Amino acid sequence: MTTSMARKTALAAWIGSALEYYDFFIYGTAAALVFNKVFFPAADPATGTLLALGTFGVGYLARPLGAFILGHVGDRFGRKKVLVFTLLLMGVATFAVGCLPTYATAGVLAPILLVFLRLLQGISASGEQAGANSMSLEHAPDNRRAYFTSFTLSGTQAGQILATAIFLPVAALPQEDLLSWGWRVPFWCSAIVVVVGFVIRRKIDETAEFKRTKTAKLPVAVLFRTHWKDVLRVVLAATIASVSTIFTVYALSYAVNTIGLARTPMLWVGVLANVVALAAIPLLAGLSDRIGRKPVFLAGCGACAILIFPYLWSISIGAYGLVFALGILLFGVCYSAINGIWPSLYGEMFSTEVRLSGMAIGTQIGFAIAGFAPSVVAAIGSGRDDWLGVAIFTAAVCALSATAIATGRETYKRPTAELGRLPQEAPVGASLGR
Repeated sequence: MTTSMARKTALAAWIGSALEYYDFFIYGTAAALVFNKVFFPAADPATGTLLALGTFGVGYLARPLGAFILGHVGDRFGRKKVLVFTLLLMGVATFAVGCLPTYATAGVLAPILLVFLRLLQGISASGEQAGANSMSLEHAPDNRRAYFTSFTLSGTQAGQILATAIFLPVAALPQEDLLSWGWRVPFWCSAIVVVVGFVIRRKIDETAEFKRTKTAKLPVAVLFRTHWKDVLRVVLAATIASVSTIFTVYALSYAVNTIGLARTPMLWVGVLANVVALAAIPLLAGLSDRIGRKPVFLAGCGACAILIFPYLWSISIGAYGLVFALGILLFGVCYSAINGIWPSLYGEMFSTEVRLSGMAIGTQIGFAIAGFAPSVVAAIGSGRDDWLGVAIFTAAVCALSATAIATGRETYKRPTAELGRLPQEAPVGASLGR
């Protein structure tokens, strides 16, 4: 595989993921800051916040279903078809959120429509990263797979930067303007996603590794017959995404709605942490190409488990300087050791015939659990001084993910064509036909 093709594919994955996850993350920011007042005003403030964060989790609930469907399409008919479809679906669903009536004008129909569109977002996201990661991994040179696949996740961070940054001027609006029309603007901007993303994804070439592989008629059946242990391992490991959802959604809501910190500085914490992550992700991924996936991933899990304690404590006492420093270190650096590695780490567990299905199903079940983490910890930390229980929950999730990976095999030195199978084992789709 030529390096130029790997670079082209990585760039396309980066741009596509940035656009896709801009849409996905603006929902999380709006859920933390606005939706409790716009769609659930009849509830008391604490319950309204809990319901708003619950709709954020609904998007993750749809991911496992979407993973089965889009995983089949990607492994049976090609990665490119999945990548074009997911981007279009995400763009349309997100634009529609910005057009929804509020609870004041439509009553209970408003939150029902909100949940439906969030489900569509979840289905789209279920195939996005697995498709982009599979394509980048299969185009990459054997000795640089982590580096090139990491661009999908750095694109995700860029999307998160855009999603948070666009809310900075919106959040500064007077409360009346914010709740009437201001919150809609970031969602309407997703129209750009549809146009730009479609053009980019249409130009991506299918991987040579996929083209020369005989695919199974039912890839999911092959996956669970030959790789069920790896699927389970990825499910458990992927719950580490709880660190991301707790940092980006719960901590923001806790700081603004419970402690009373200003919206704008807390949004800037996320922006700066993600800017640092843009540089940290490829650097740490490149490190894993030299020393292995497991050491870097496990170090990231351990550091996140420790730093979540002082980070939430600093929010509880309103120490802005500590919040910025610890937030950037936690999410910008330490979580990047996880984000930069998992695309290659998970993808290398599966053979080409079932890679997209394996990554999609495993990660999306784990991410579905992580998606409800803000709701779970909001119930745990319902008061001003209950941050400790939230930190303990987060650390426990980090320990679970670390255990799943520590007990697995190291794959960074194996050639791409041999990934996911025992030595001298024939490709799993060889006798199954196209």
